[in-house]
Amino acid sequence: MRAPLVLIGYSLKRVRTLVIAMAVLLAMFQILLILVAGSIQRSGSFEQLGELMPPFVRQILGSSFVALMSFSGIVSVGYFHLSVMGSLVGLSIALGTMPTSEIEIGFMDLILSRPFARHWIITRSIVVMVVSTAAVLGMMLIGTWAGLAWLADNGVRWPSSTLILSLAVNLAVLMLSWNAIAMAIGAGARRRSVAGGLAGLLALAMYLLDYIARAWQPAERVAWLSPFRYYSPFEMLMGNGLSGKNLAILGCITVVGFALAYALFSRRDVSH
Repeated sequence: MRAPLVLIGYSLKRVRTLVIAMAVLLAMFQILLILVAGSIQRSGSFEQLGELMPPFVRQILGSSFVALMSFSGIVSVGYFHLSVMGSLVGLSIALGTMPTSEIEIGFMDLILSRPFARHWIITRSIVVMVVSTAAVLGMMLIGTWAGLAWLADNGVRWPSSTLILSLAVNLAVLMLSWNAIAMAIGAGARRRSVAGGLAGLLALAMYLLDYIARAWQPAERVAWLSPFRYYSPFEMLMGNGLSGKNLAILGCITVVGFALAYALFSRRDVSH
């Protein structure tokens, strides 16, 4: 058991700089959003800001548009802003293709010279992903609540703890699903660039599918294919709570992806 633990510790050490830097940046982004929301609140500009939104944005957001154009809504944006989601999905893909990179550079030969079963390679990668996800989203939560306590004006209605935690949990499961997809692709690929590129293009295609489906009715028939369809922050903004169905579907995608990664990796040639 000691050898797998050493591998997990080494892998966490390899990714710590990237994970810590991203966690700090996203926590700072949350604080910045609170500053922006406070400034808009004091100037009473939420209504004017809403008028500047293009009609198609109003159509996509629907009834959640009013909830978004508020102090609570602006503070919550950090959990579903495109740049944040893109960065976190990118991190998930990068961590998911870690075994592929180790095969490509020949490091896998050294790893497997140690006395432990091959399945520990995938298990290690899952543990690294879970720890990294917890660290990044934990820092975002700390940034949100510390920023509210420090910068929010008296009498301003904060987003509820339930809302923020629901957004974070749903985002975490979305990250895990893309990590599993990337790991399954990487388990059958010989080059990390190929695995990462395919996973990244798939993520972009699925995001665009979900985006188009929210504004164009015919695309709704195939929108269920996109994992992004099961991250619904605007429904949570409207007070609908965290969807158990969405979590279950993302969880199934994650389990299937990890299972494929185990199966494919156990059969592949890992020699450099």
